[in-house]
Amino acid sequence: MPRREFLHLCAATTAAATLRAAIEPVASKFAGAVVQTVRGAIPAVALGRTLPHEHVLVDFIGADAFRPERYDPDEVFAAVLPHLRQVRALGFDSLCECTPAYLGRDPRLLARLSTASGLHLITNTGLYGARQDKFIPATAREASAEALARDWILEAGQGIGATGIKPGFIKSGIDADPSLSASHRRLVAAAALAHAATGLTIAVHTGRGPGREVLDVLHEHGVAGPAFVWVHAQGAPDDELFAAADRGAWISLDGLNQPTVPRHLQACLELKRRGHLDRILLSHDAGWFDPEKPGGGAFRPFTLLSSIFIPRLRENGFSESEIDRITRENPAAAYALRQRLL
Repeated sequence: MPRREFLHLCAATTAAATLRAAIEPVASKFAGAVVQTVRGAIPAVALGRTLPHEHVLVDFIGADAFRPERYDPDEVFAAVLPHLRQVRALGFDSLCECTPAYLGRDPRLLARLSTASGLHLITNTGLYGARQDKFIPATAREASAEALARDWILEAGQGIGATGIKPGFIKSGIDADPSLSASHRRLVAAAALAHAATGLTIAVHTGRGPGREVLDVLHEHGVAGPAFVWVHAQGAPDDELFAAADRGAWISLDGLNQPTVPRHLQACLELKRRGHLDRILLSHDAGWFDPEKPGGGAFRPFTLLSSIFIPRLRENGFSESEIDRITRENPAAAYALRQRLL
């Protein structure tokens, strides 16, 4: 065999062995578990390296004024596809697209982008109450938790609208007040009811807000901590995060950008020290095409985790298996379809 062919064979064998070493522990842990993507359910192990909180398209005009006609899907597709292909080239396999209904959720666009990029994309059901319910339509503002949950359960079972595309998690949002408002308590209760019926994970835009109260409301409805992803957790005080992690919640450090690298690193180090490596999720909360801006505005790419933050983790003593735990195993565990009840 020529030397060049031999070296190529060795490199391919090494790469395959490395991939098997990363996948096999996840496969054994999540045998039979699935994640719902915009192109159908896949084994949780196939999720691979995952960005659990990013955005393709977001329209902040408000629920009562939002219309799909405010943007051209082909223009969004052309603008976003290179960024998703870049993510794929960096070794990521999946991305949770966290734009809720009435903010630009577009399952058909996501399915096109998933096919073209080779990334698994996951969309959501639910309603987003942050910014004082600006993104909740008038028809839903007085609805009961049970009525809201019925709508979300229907989407989980039959698909979103006429698309047939099913959500892979529940996305909600609350304001960063000291305690939940009545309307936001209702949203959390609805998410609990929907989770109990569907097994969809509940990701709540919480930030520095009342994350432990969210856990309390879930508990009141029989839902356990591991069903809850504390979105924007890096904005909360450490003692709140550690208490939530003690109760099994997922701590999503998802506002990763250059200025926040020290905060994200400090949180990862302390969560690891306290034995909560298996509760960390890492992402950018980046993107996105904004219909209000010419050409969609400046798109923030999904690259800093690979280019800067993972190397910083290595420099601070995180092993490759620990990095795989955060970027592969934790997202698979967080977003696998399963009821997490008390």
